[in-house]
Amino acid sequence: MTGNALAQCAVYLVALTLLAVPLGSFLARVFSGEATLSQRVLGPLERSLLRLTGPRSEEEMTWPAYALAVLWFNLLGALAVYALQRLQAVLPLNPASLPAVSPEVSFNTAVSFATNTNWQAYGGEATMSHLTQMLALTVQNFASAASGIAVLLALVRGFSRAQAKTIGNFWADLVRSLVYVLLPLSLVLALALVSQGVVQTFEGHATVALADSQQGAAGALTTQEIALGPVASQVAIKELGTNGGGYFNANSAHPLENPTPLSNLLELLAILLLPAALCFTFGALVQDKRQGVALFAAMMVIFAPLAFGCVAAEQRANPLLARLGVDQEVSAEQAGGNAEGKEVRFGITGSALWATATTAASNGSVNAMHDSFTPLGGLIPLWLIQLGEVVFGGVGSGLYGMLVYALIAVFIAGLMVGRTPEYLGKKIEAFEVKMSALVLLLPPLATLLGAALASVTSAGTSPLGNPGAHGFSELLYAFSSGAHNNGSAFGGLTASGTFYTFAIGVCMLIGRYWVIIPVLAMAGSLEQKKRVPASAGTLPTHGPLFVTLLTGTVLLVGALTFIPALALGPVVEELSRAALP
Repeated sequence: MTGNALAQCAVYLVALTLLAVPLGSFLARVFSGEATLSQRVLGPLERSLLRLTGPRSEEEMTWPAYALAVLWFNLLGALAVYALQRLQAVLPLNPASLPAVSPEVSFNTAVSFATNTNWQAYGGEATMSHLTQMLALTVQNFASAASGIAVLLALVRGFSRAQAKTIGNFWADLVRSLVYVLLPLSLVLALALVSQGVVQTFEGHATVALADSQQGAAGALTTQEIALGPVASQVAIKELGTNGGGYFNANSAHPLENPTPLSNLLELLAILLLPAALCFTFGALVQDKRQGVALFAAMMVIFAPLAFGCVAAEQRANPLLARLGVDQEVSAEQAGGNAEGKEVRFGITGSALWATATTAASNGSVNAMHDSFTPLGGLIPLWLIQLGEVVFGGVGSGLYGMLVYALIAVFIAGLMVGRTPEYLGKKIEAFEVKMSALVLLLPPLATLLGAALASVTSAGTSPLGNPGAHGFSELLYAFSSGAHNNGSAFGGLTASGTFYTFAIGVCMLIGRYWVIIPVLAMAGSLEQKKRVPASAGTLPTHGPLFVTLLTGTVLLVGALTFIPALALGPVVEELSRAALP
């Protein structure tokens, strides 16, 4: 790695930490009702929204009632997104007169945005009207992110309460997450992005003169139409809510969605900001800040080396191009390395760092084409997804996923010393272990079954853009992205056909709701338990030993589950390149 690349990565990691700590403390005050200034300013909006949910908007719920509220809310959101897509041809704010979206793509998109995946089997500016982008997709970005925070809060109450029967109120948690967290942060980020040139308008397109005229079938072409729209408002929440769905087909590689190095840095920080901050929020809410620091440390111990590794892999020369005599060395005149598929305004470091961050979170936005990464450079984002989106994961969902790994880690430690494992004063027994197993096994099962089915059917292989190991990497990435609610695409795969829209849609549903329900069931079980005082046999869960154990558990589960599949894709592709003369 070059000194410049090391500096960029280090500055990003330090800035992320410095922003996450105070934000995490603020979020803890918000969710515990202690942010008095915010409540004075935004309290009327909170109360107005809660009144819309009915007279029982703040009554405590049991875990089945909480889960039912989550499912109903997300179902209604998905149906609304589907209906707006199918009806957009007759609805207003459609300056390009775009037709209705096809049923299969509408289904896939509705599921995608409801599950916080934002997998896009369509080209945004050529498929969705302004109204669909705003009322369906942007609104659902807020709703799905707030749902993830709400489920996390329910699990936190499971740890912090003793011998209770309720885990909070979903509607109150949802509204508080929207009003005090997502809306204000999105407004600030949207204004900052507009200052950098991200467009925010209801105009349909702009006609600009070409620098050089081009010869077309109808004669000389001297102008070009550029799609416009309310972009900044969607970009802000797509990053902060770890959603990732781009307004334009090129996503954050598009110059009107991410025009400058500063906008790239702001969006890159926004991707991991809330997932990182929630670690410190967790520590404050369970009244032991060391617990949050330990979780953040475990995530950073995994993320930082993989980020540096991805950058290093992309700065290596491509042996296929070296055989052709292409100069790929770093110099004052060129960045060197594998520049294919990357925007020159971000460079190799900015592109590789983004790829790592967006797959560590369940974000899925891209500012480079992952299909053009080197085999090892592409393996790192793919494996980060397959680790379960817990480093740092989605807003809320990443942390409750990491807490499940923490339960597994203390369970393993308990087996080693022959005593019932404990975490935060709660005994981890058979029910919690069974629910944790469901959380850890169902998304990988959906991924591997989907990839296997695609590999042996013409419907799965015909849309691939490349044969062999690279083609397998494309479809493995697609199902990994869907089942783990990431949403980024490796590229080279036409995913708008019936097979992929339906199969990945099913994977997204499994990866989101078949995880949420066991998590809420664990919350309900934990809150009913007595708090057990720490003893000499209790494993401390705030020190380096636990951080090491938790990190090892995440990496071991990810390795045992996916290394055989990875060996058929990026690993064998890298070995094939290394064997070239």
